[in-house]
Amino acid sequence: MTEKEKMEKQMIYDANNDLELLAERQECKTLCQQYNNLPIQDLEARRSLIKKILGKTGEHIHIEPDFWCDYGRYISVGENFYANHGLVILDAGTVTFGDDVFIGPGCGFHTAGHPIDFRQRNQGLEYAYPIKVGSNVWIGAAVSVMPGVTIGDNVVIGAGSVVVKDIPSDSVAVGNPCRVIRKIGGE
Repeated sequence: MTEKEKMEKQMIYDANNDLELLAERQECKTLCQQYNNLPIQDLEARRSLIKKILGKTGEHIHIEPDFWCDYGRYISVGENFYANHGLVILDAGTVTFGDDVFIGPGCGFHTAGHPIDFRQRNQGLEYAYPIKVGSNVWIGAAVSVMPGVTIGDNVVIGAGSVVVKDIPSDSVAVGNPCRVIRKIGGE
């Protein structure tokens, strides 16, 4: 089994020494660098290139530079997606966003993690678990979403939160670690 196949099956894999994965990340980061260096006013070129980088997109998406990801192809964004400056998506695992998602500046979605055992970690081994974000979600500035997390529909994540566990639909959640502080209802 290749390291890429292990990665896609959520197994421990060698991310740092596998030539196939290194080449794919370099290719994607080259495209991200091109995207980040496009003129701000050239919306058509930016739209075209971001659709080339990402695996699947809706028609109406907008990501402010700087934007970085590892592979791109494992990212899926729905319709009416907006991300402010400084978005980082480490997409060794799949990252799926629903429709009408708004992301504040300086946010990170990190599917990759590293073993606690230093011997494995020092060998360049890691794992990747998928992240899922529902529809109608607002994620405040400087939020970090960790491997394996699912955020439901109609959720607000407060600025500065570190999301390490699933957040149910119709919730406002904040903090480190992020936790639900109230449900969203008819108020």
